[in-house]
Amino acid sequence: MIDTSAKTASSSYTKVNRVYLTLLTLVAALGGLLFGYDTAVVNGAEKSLTALYITPITEAAHAGYAVTMITQYKSLLIVVLFIVLLVISGQLIKLWGAGKGGVASVVLLAGLAIWAVSFVGHPIPTAATDLQDTANAIKGFVIASALIGCIIGGASAGFLSKSIGRKNGLVLSAICFFVSAIGAWRPERFNFFGTLDVYSFVVYRIIGGIGVGIASMISPMYIAEIAPAGIRGKLVSFNQLAIISGMLIIYFVNYFIARHGDEQWLITDGWRWMFFSGVIPAGLFFALLFFVPETPRYLAMKGRDDKALAVLKKIAGEEQAEATLQEIKGTLHEKNAPWLSYGFFVIFIGIMLSVFQQFVGINAVLYYAANIFRNMGASTDSSLLQTIIVGIVNGVFTVVAIVTVDKFGRKPLMIIGSIGMAVSMIGLGFAFYSGNAGLVALIFMLTYTAAFAMSWGPVCWVLLSEIFPNSIRGALSIAVAAQWIANWVVSLTFPIMNDNEWLKNKFHYGFSYWIYGIMGILSAIFIWKLVPETKGKTLEEIEGLWHKK
Repeated sequence: MIDTSAKTASSSYTKVNRVYLTLLTLVAALGGLLFGYDTAVVNGAEKSLTALYITPITEAAHAGYAVTMITQYKSLLIVVLFIVLLVISGQLIKLWGAGKGGVASVVLLAGLAIWAVSFVGHPIPTAATDLQDTANAIKGFVIASALIGCIIGGASAGFLSKSIGRKNGLVLSAICFFVSAIGAWRPERFNFFGTLDVYSFVVYRIIGGIGVGIASMISPMYIAEIAPAGIRGKLVSFNQLAIISGMLIIYFVNYFIARHGDEQWLITDGWRWMFFSGVIPAGLFFALLFFVPETPRYLAMKGRDDKALAVLKKIAGEEQAEATLQEIKGTLHEKNAPWLSYGFFVIFIGIMLSVFQQFVGINAVLYYAANIFRNMGASTDSSLLQTIIVGIVNGVFTVVAIVTVDKFGRKPLMIIGSIGMAVSMIGLGFAFYSGNAGLVALIFMLTYTAAFAMSWGPVCWVLLSEIFPNSIRGALSIAVAAQWIANWVVSLTFPIMNDNEWLKNKFHYGFSYWIYGIMGILSAIFIWKLVPETKGKTLEEIEGLWHKK
């Protein structure tokens, strides 16, 4: 079956202009680089943001600030949750129609309204322990604020990719990255929102998150739609390598900025330059996008066959272009197909791939790595340097995935990675619990990162870019939105679990890692039992898998 699929794929795409294809892939992958850069920049700034904006909440001298901070937090959290539920409601209506989807949406929004009344009416805490717990919750909200935008951007990316195109969607994401870098640099100077400066910062991080959410879907989609089946997994994996590269670059940037001044300078000014540095890759991405074409599949979907053919000739050559175009057009006969045209199973697989990718805890590591290393006893400089080591391991093992994903297949890598992550996270939890949070904990952190990087990091995006048929490719936005919601949940709850006094006294920082370890076990079972192998199959052949369900 696999051999036949490979031959079918190669018969229409035996030769490619590798230089041109590589250049297109690299430009699209810059969206992934900014994805990694923008989401990981907060790792170096987390301590400074906490000291500048969050810690004063717990100090008696800043009682008035605490009241304003908590009051605005409640209001902003309700607005954010309302927006997220509107996004979810739109997806439900698109999935189930105005009837069932509308009813489900009304129920969700009514539940939020009831909770909001209770939440706003709850008195502002005065006891030290309660005030610290509230500060931990606000810290999670501020640090993870970009993820709110990621949910919005990810959910709207399907509509954007279909209405304005894959290329223009990436242009919009580049603009969001640029605006966010400027606003987060000086949130007090660009505070047009009538809030405390910290919440102006949150708004600009949300704008950046919208760019991340759009790029997280459209970058791999763009690459998948220009790539031949035989090397599609490898090329889409370059997007994940770009994400890791963006993270690694900002880890180095954060480290060198932190060494430029003392702790107090880092709190007042240093963190600002960490965010401002994002204008360079954002501007480069924006400029380069003007030199790449739209994807052939999108052009064919819009009836612009001549332009689609011209792009295919550049990629695949004169002889193969016409046959490839006809193959693409053969899958577009239902270009306005309902998202449930292939049943709910493909939607379910996409959602669960996204949820498990986050519930294994990767972004607790990526966003709070420096904090984790400080819990092991490292200084600020040492923790940032150890974070660079994590980034290097992440990059090296992502390359392993790129080299092996089209050779060994998607499922074996995902299962091996899940088992590796589960063992590492459970081991890391016991290292903290037993008080041996030194070299042993660092080793477990690195093995966990390696296991994720060679599996769920790049391969999950490969599968997501492959499994949705052309005619319902916009349904990928459900999976992307689910991924960012899961990411937000993990990033919001990690500081609450990790810094909770009762959990610290009981488990010595080990509790949250055991939760992520259990999720690693469940993710392995999910891949083993439910996810089909897509290695060597064209996008059109993968579509046929869902027809058979």
